Amino acid sequence: MSTAITAEGVVLGYRAHPVIDGLDLALPPGKVTAIVGPNACGKSTLLRGLARLHPLQGGRITVDGEDAHALSRRELARLIGVLPQASVAPDGVRVAELVARGRYPHQGWFGRHTSTDDAVVLRSLESTGVADLAERRLEELSGGQRQRVWIAMVLAQETSAVLLDEPTTYLDLTHQIELLELLVDLNEERGTTVVMVLHELNHAARYADHVVVMAAGRIVGQGAPADVLTEETVRDAFGLDAAVVADPVTGGPLVVPRGRSRR
Repeated sequence: MSTAITAEGVVLGYRAHPVIDGLDLALPPGKVTAIVGPNACGKSTLLRGLARLHPLQGGRITVDGEDAHALSRRELARLIGVLPQASVAPDGVRVAELVARGRYPHQGWFGRHTSTDDAVVLRSLESTGVADLAERRLEELSGGQRQRVWIAMVLAQETSAVLLDEPTTYLDLTHQIELLELLVDLNEERGTTVVMVLHELNHAARYADHVVVMAAGRIVGQGAPADVLTEETVRDAFGLDAAVVADPVTGGPLVVPRGRSRR
């Protein structure tokens, strides 16, 4: 299952200050897309706009050809799971309870919890490595553990698309790789459309099928990692002098900042 998401002439901003003005974007359904760019370029604002978490000032967002703003919150939540940068949970909530909230879009009017819901919650806890924390309170966990719990809640939603804003935040390198590989597996096994904002260019190069490079609220390049992550694009978007060489593991692009030499 996969979902097509498009932005048509989108304007997004804060009060009278547009961050994105007239942007067009078609995210490839059933693929892993990474949105990269320097700080304050509009990456997170765009993702929040696509998820209907940030109000549009102009343009249109469509999900499988339908206007996203014409869908009810429950209808949209059946199609798109979202992990924003800052997630807030009620005080005292336990891990399993929080992850179970991801089942909300699939429950009936009275919100009855079923054995199917239980199975999905358990699978989501196990796949993110937090099943042993199920009875712990969220505030008792480390930042990395909490991040994995939030991701488990998104997975429990069982949507055909997931949008994640900097999902590797708070995670050490091992858990970053585990998470990214989990998302790739989700894409390959279910055809889920995965869209994530990343800071690390080499994570985008290795794990994304499609990379969108942003700078100053506009798209300066998009396509396959090898086509987009070039020395010229990295210089133009990030102001960074870097060599782009072949990754010795994958053969894809590997961005190596030149900077000043260090012993």
